[in-house]
Formats: sequence, structure tokens, C-alpha cells
Amino acid sequence: MSVHYRACNLCEASCGLQITVEDNRITDIRGDADDPMSQGYVCPKGIALADLHADPDRLRHPLRKRADGGWEPIGWDAAFDLVAQRLLDIRRRHGDDSIGMYLGNPITHGWAPVTLIPLLLNALGTKHRYSAASVDQQPQHLLSYLLFGSPLLLPVPDIDRTDHLLVIGANPVVSNGSIMTAPDVRRRLRALRDRGGRLVVIDPRRTETADMADEHHFIEPGADVLLLAAMVHTLFAEDLITLGSAQFYVDGVEVIGDLVADYTPEAVADRTGIDADTIRRLTRDFAAAPTAAAYARLGVCQTEFGTTAYWLVHALNILTGRLDTTGGWMFSLPAFDLPVIGAKTTDLIGYDRWRSRVRNIPEFAAEFPSITLADEILTPGQGQLRAMILYAGNPVLTVPDGRRMDTALDDLEFCVAVDFYLNESTRHADVILPPTALLEREEFDVVFGAVSVHNHVRFGEQVLDPDDDTRSDADILLELLWRIEADRNGRWRARLAHRARSGFFPHRFVDAALRVGPWGLRKGRRALSLAKIRKHEHGLDLGPLEPVLPKRLMTEGKRIRLDHPVVTTDWPRVHSLLDGEPDAHRDPDHFLLIGKRHLRSNNSWMHNYSRLLGGSNRCALLMHPDDAQHLGHSTGGQVTVATDVGSITAEVVISESVMPGVVCLPHGWGHSREGSRWRTAESTTGSSVNDITDTARFDPLSGNAAVTGVPVTVRAFGR
Repeated sequence: MSVHYRACNLCEASCGLQITVEDNRITDIRGDADDPMSQGYVCPKGIALADLHADPDRLRHPLRKRADGGWEPIGWDAAFDLVAQRLLDIRRRHGDDSIGMYLGNPITHGWAPVTLIPLLLNALGTKHRYSAASVDQQPQHLLSYLLFGSPLLLPVPDIDRTDHLLVIGANPVVSNGSIMTAPDVRRRLRALRDRGGRLVVIDPRRTETADMADEHHFIEPGADVLLLAAMVHTLFAEDLITLGSAQFYVDGVEVIGDLVADYTPEAVADRTGIDADTIRRLTRDFAAAPTAAAYARLGVCQTEFGTTAYWLVHALNILTGRLDTTGGWMFSLPAFDLPVIGAKTTDLIGYDRWRSRVRNIPEFAAEFPSITLADEILTPGQGQLRAMILYAGNPVLTVPDGRRMDTALDDLEFCVAVDFYLNESTRHADVILPPTALLEREEFDVVFGAVSVHNHVRFGEQVLDPDDDTRSDADILLELLWRIEADRNGRWRARLAHRARSGFFPHRFVDAALRVGPWGLRKGRRALSLAKIRKHEHGLDLGPLEPVLPKRLMTEGKRIRLDHPVVTTDWPRVHSLLDGEPDAHRDPDHFLLIGKRHLRSNNSWMHNYSRLLGGSNRCALLMHPDDAQHLGHSTGGQVTVATDVGSITAEVVISESVMPGVVCLPHGWGHSREGSRWRTAESTTGSSVNDITDTARFDPLSGNAAVTGVPVTVRAFGR
């Protein structure tokens, strides 16, 4: 029997785990009480890591699709050769941009994908890069690029020291932080209340976070941009602007005041559903608190005004002196300095350098938005996508208009998936290359230290021995990389580069980054290295967040241009929203659809484990009692939810947790498509909400999908 300590890498919280192993089998998983971040906390997903490793549906060896559509095993070398041969043949016939790549969220939990995928993309030479980020968080990355100089320089609330936390369109008690690594948020929020602090939540649903709050206010979905504009207006109108130290490096404040001049609390009250007096009081309370931070996520980002709304979140924090101050809106200082390394080793720094072929949408951080991926596959012409690499992603369930995405993937000449499941998307692949599972490899978090609410670092030792003849992510990427490079550089040179990289990635690369990073050589005897971190099995506490601006800014002159033209030129569109009518209640059958996250679920791939299913973790449509009574619906009844894109069926649950005129359905379900192979998930009921979301609804600045506040009709099933 042996006991191992490492971080869970199923969600951003990255909780420390204590894992007991006997005969290469997990016999116990619990929270690591000595972990500097999670302090013994672990959610049900962490416990279910044992189920993932024992899952009979998890693929261990490569599969090749037969001519009849069935699957057969194939050796690793033969699989790598086949994939490279098909991709290179398509590239020779149709050009570099005939090959695309879609990246799912799980890649951020692995040091090999984060460090090696950029090299593979460069070797392919394609501009067709897509990821789940443009369905989720791209407004935040774009604002970080525009204001701070890097899409990876992301501020987080100093939740452990703040006196006032304003949460808009986020549910951190369930997510344990989203783009905010903060395990056991419930404990952290209790501590906020215990020290006399205040928690205020703005959300169309009374979430688990709202249940803990001093105040919760319903807001019309999609109207966050108007509420935030009115709050910023109030700051100017009541002379509440206090920049603090930011006054020495922030420009454009006066322009913001002019832009929000018409957005009085009275002007937005009907559209937001929050009365003018409350808007003013919320603003005054935020400005008057000794320390405060405003935090927003999906409810703000996943709208047609995601970038502009999130810009106003920044403005609210900056104009009240909360930026880079203790208890405010701060930046972590990660041991692996992702914002700096990403800028120097990838082509992430840039916006609108090229545009998508079909819909003329700007790239950002070397990616096109996923809402146009199906267009690029299905639209003939020069640059049409003919082949795809799906890496740990399931766009059929993740990207709007999933049925069209299904059709598009089926239309490809060739598709390869790096995934250990045969799911709704990978069933379209010609070859599946499954990497070793999470605990079968060493791991180092190169991403989430950059958004942590407390500086820390850990190394994850290998816990389990993988099956014979398996390959890690690093093995797979390195093997594909040299074969692709050989086409242009020659096999001899590619082989030499492969040998050099195999000895360097990911261990030596990460070690070098640690040594030159903010906790490296400049710290003298305290300098971090990979070897030093490995000696601390529970991880190292690097201390609370500290002020780092303007030194850490990556903008010209190390200044923040708050009135950045990319955002200010979008203001006429915001004005059109101010003048519009609320979408809900125009017709008794019409509602605004929002999403919902569950602690025992994570996007589209956590439904194959029995211990995570059941109870409230199911795909049901929440509806307010008044709406249900008016339409004659009752809990357990079946309804049809429809948009112009299509319709799905759902079971109704009557709940006062959603505001009238709003319905709520979780994302990531709908495991009924023929040809996938995860039996527990297929036995669940529930439809994919992305079968009715629309790729035409998106934020034109960032390209992020607008899947919150979707107008839908709800009628009794069969009516």
C-alpha cells in the first residue's frame, strides 16, 4: 500500500488529494489536509477520479475506423504514421489552412498539451485554430489583452481579504472559482461574512452562492451591461471616483464618464429588473467599502455584449481604486509565469490580424471563434477545412447548433481525435489516439497558478502505472510533431529535433521556466526549481497576492488605456439595447434561457460515472411557479423548448430559484447520439441545450458565443 499527494485536475479549483493505492488500484481518495490551498477540501469530482481510471469505457489503445463504420485496434506506430500521412496528403492537395484543430478545456490541466500543442500548430501552418474558450471566456481574455497587454494576465478578486464581494453572473460556490482558482469557496465566503464583510449576488437564478449572500437581486439575462453602465454612471454622478495608485498608469477615465452619461439608474431599471434606488445603493456600498472586488463570469461573458460588459466590470474595479490593492482586484504571481511565457513562446499576442474565411470574424490570440467552425467545414472554396484534430474536446455538445456541428464533422475527409472516450464528437474520427489517464502520468499545473487567489505551487507525482503499451499526451504530440515536420524539413533533421525535444519537454522546459520566473533565480537561496518543488509533496505556499502593477503590465509604456477604441467603438450597439424592450413576457410561451452548473458535473464529459449522477445533477428545466401555473406545467411534466435553430424536450422542475420569465437548463447533456461508447452517460435522460442555441448570436468583439439569455418558447410536449 502507498499514499500519494497531488492535485485534482478535473476543474480549475485543483484541490489537493490524498490517494491511497494498493496493487495499482485506488482504494481511497480524500482531501489533503496539508495542502496550502484546499486544506482538506475535496468535491465529489475528486473522489470520482477512481471511477475514471477504472471505467471500462475509457480507451487505452488506438482505434481505427473500418470501412463499414466499425472500429478496430491499430498499433501506435501504425496509427501515428496513418494520421501524419492523411494530414500531409490533405495539406499538399488543399493547402495549410485545410487542416484545423479544436481544443477542449481539459488540455489546460496538462503540462504537455499546453507546452507542445503550439509547436504542432506551427508545424501544420494552419490558421484554423478553435477552442472551447470562445464558448466560455473569450471576453475576459480579450479585455486582458487590450488593457494589460496579455490575454493570460487575468485579475482575480482577493477573496480571502476583501470586505465586499460583488458577484455578477457567477456561481463560485459550485465552480470553486472559474478563472479564479479558489478551492472551497463556501469556506472562503463564510470567512468573509465572519470578518464583517458583505457578499452581494446579481443573477437571474438564486444560485448556491446567492443562498449565502447578504443580498441577491434578480436581473434580466443579458442586461448586465446596462446595470454595470448605470453603476459606473453613478460613480461619476456622485463623485465616487477614486483611482488610488492606478492614477499613475491609467488613461481615458474622462471618456468613460462621457460614454455612460445617459445610463442613469432610472434609464436601465425596467430593462434590468433592478430599481434605480437599489442600483445607486449597490454602487455606493461598493465604493464605500474599505476593500472590495467585483467578479463576473458566464452570465456576463456568454452574451452578445460580453466584452463590453466585462470591460465595465474592470471599470467598476478601477474607478473605485480596487485594482492591484489588497482585498481588491489583483494579479497572482505564478511560479510558472504563464502570461510572460505565453507571450514569448506562442503567437497569442494579437487581435484581428486575420479574419475567418466565411463570416469575416476577427481572430483573437491566434484563434477563430468556434461559432464559425461548422461554416468553415461545410462551405466550399479555397481554404475550406478538410481535416480536423479534436484534442480533448466535444464540440457537438459544446458549440452552438450542435446538430450542424455533427453534420460538419461527418463531412470531413479525415479526422483524428486525441481523447480517451468515444463520444458524440470523436465518433466522427477516423483514428482515436487515447492518452494515459490523469493519475498515470506526472503533472505540473502550468495554467491555474496564473489565476489563483493565493500564490502556491505543486508537483503531481505519478500515482498509478498505466496499462502496457500506452502513451502519454507528451508521447502522442511529440510523435505527431516530428512526422509533420519531416514533410518540410526532412526526416533526418526532424528526427534530431524530435530527440532534442523528447529530452526537453515537458520536464526541462518547465524547470527552465521556473528558474527564470518570478520565484526563480532572483530569489537567491529561495529560488524555485522543479527538483525543489518535488520535495514538497503537499505543495509550497508562496504567500498572499501582492501588488504588481505597473511593472507587470505588458502594454506599451506599461499603461492601461481604459478607453480602448476596440471597446468604445462598440458603444452605439449598447445604446440600441438601452432603447430596446425586454425580451421576456412578450408572449406567455416566450422565455429567456440560461445555463446552470452542478458541483458533480463539469461540461460534457463527467456523466459516465454513477456516483456523480442522480439527485439534482440531472438535465431538467427550471421554471418559476407563476410561469408554470400560467402555462399549466407541473414538476415532472415534459415540455418542448424551441428556438429558430431547433427544439429539444426536457423535464420541468418548478422552482422559485429562477426569476419569472426565465428558464434554466444545464449544458453538456444529450448523450443519445448513435455511435458513441460511454454506457452510463447514454443511460441518462436529457437533451443537449446546444442543439437549440444559435451560432448567429455572439459577441462581435471577442467572437464568444451568446448562449445565455437565449429567447425560447416552452410548450407542453406534443402540443
